[in-house]
Amino acid sequence: MNDVLFHLHGLTITPWKLIGYVGTFLFTARWFVQFYATRKLKRVVMPMSFWYLSIVGSVMTLAYFVWGKNDSVGIIQNAFPMFVSAYNVFVHLRHHQPEVVSPGGSEES
Repeated sequence: MNDVLFHLHGLTITPWKLIGYVGTFLFTARWFVQFYATRKLKRVVMPMSFWYLSIVGSVMTLAYFVWGKNDSVGIIQNAFPMFVSAYNVFVHLRHHQPEVVSPGGSEES
C-alpha cells in the first residue's frame, strides 16, 4: 500500500495518503453540514450526518495513522473523536422516537 499512485505538484500520493486525505476531507465536511443545517433551521443543530461524517472520517484517518504512517500522535488524536461520535450515534439511535407523518402536516405544504 506504499506504492506511489501518482505525483501531484511535487506531492507523492500513495494509497494510504489517499485514505488519509479522504478521511480528513470527510472529517472537515461535517462542519459544512452543521453550518448548512444551522442556517436552514435558524438555530444551532447537530444533524446525524455530522456524526456519521465524524465516524467515517475518524476511522479513515485513524487507519492512515495506524497502518500508513505508524504515528502515535495521529492515532491518539483520531481515536478519541471517533469514540465520542460513535457514542453520540448510539445514544441517538437508542432514544430516537420514530417520525410520525400525519396527513396535512407541514411536510405537505
